[in-house]
Amino acid sequence: MTKILVVDDEKKIVEIVKAYMEREGYEVTAAYDGKAALAAAKQQSPDLVILDLMLPQISGWDVCRTLRADSNIPVIMLTARDDVTDKIIGLELGADDYVTKPFDPKELVSRVKAVLRRTTTRPSTQPVLKLADLLINLEKRDVRRHGESIELTPMEFDLLATLAQNPGRVFSRMQLLDTVQGVAYEGYERTIDSHIKNLRKKIELNASQPRYVITVHGVGYKVPETADA
Repeated sequence: MTKILVVDDEKKIVEIVKAYMEREGYEVTAAYDGKAALAAAKQQSPDLVILDLMLPQISGWDVCRTLRADSNIPVIMLTARDDVTDKIIGLELGADDYVTKPFDPKELVSRVKAVLRRTTTRPSTQPVLKLADLLINLEKRDVRRHGESIELTPMEFDLLATLAQNPGRVFSRMQLLDTVQGVAYEGYERTIDSHIKNLRKKIELNASQPRYVITVHGVGYKVPETADA
């Protein structure tokens, strides 16, 4: 059974989220502060974390940073403020998606399903792609350069895999959202920029002069039809 860790200091929100997630057949564990969240994540190895940013003891940002240092577990942030800075910081720390409070629990369920679908669905195309000196294993969800593994978040991997499977094709931000999440949420397309920024830091030899993931100004992103190492 898929395990979800819900972290929020507002017990009412945890109860609502827990009820909706259990209705979908997920096993749900709750934590009400950052310290308890990290302990639960270590002990129970959940398949996904729903994480509030404003937590006692250890902030949601620091929880996300710690989780990312140890694993690629998918993280969906909850933020009480419609603050772009909060969201960008969270995404740059490695969160896969975010939902702003107050939120519709049905929307959160939809986001959870989309993230889990990305991380569990096996590809039907060729299992290994080559992008210059990068080897992208779609089945193992692994990226390597000269035999060394490059750790990517689920969202970063899916963006790279989508682009690498379509060399030369320019994807708009909304097209990328639709492809990797299964639905394009209007107003969320700029989050792609944060994920691309993080991806470049990990795969590009010089992130300021990217060779693999190229910006097409005014449109979106692509990988070149040929990329030199």
